[in-house]
Amino acid sequence: MQVSIDLLKFQPSLELLKQEGQVFIHDPIRKKYLVQTPEEVVRQLFLAYLMQEKNYPKNRIRTEKELTVNELTKRCDILAYDWEMRPHLLVECKAPNVTITEATLRQVAAYNQPLRVKYLVLTNGLTNWCCELDYLNANWEFLDAIPNFPDQSSR
Repeated sequence: MQVSIDLLKFQPSLELLKQEGQVFIHDPIRKKYLVQTPEEVVRQLFLAYLMQEKNYPKNRIRTEKELTVNELTKRCDILAYDWEMRPHLLVECKAPNVTITEATLRQVAAYNQPLRVKYLVLTNGLTNWCCELDYLNANWEFLDAIPNFPDQSSR
């Protein structure tokens, strides 16, 4: 089941910098400009969506978070933590020309092994999938929306 999101409506909030013929895009989490690639644009649009529409606080989000998976160093695109700083939502971003497939889902599931987040998200900016994970019953379910950041009363 796909999640319908109009990420392009967040395009005006992106900060771009043109320098020596190259375009850079600002990452508000890492507080630096990065080379604008199709995947980076998707990441920054999804970050804007999470913060502006789903109320994820900036101080609960990490980008390019380093992880160790099967003794290999990997980086996850977006990792959001809950109020207790427990991993809550993991987002894998792809360029718009990369098709979201089961192989992509397996990739993000592998990244999740050390994290055990409640929600996994895959996006290429056009196609968005979100799964809620149930570790107790070794099950997962596709959702039709990205969850809002949990309010403090749910702690």
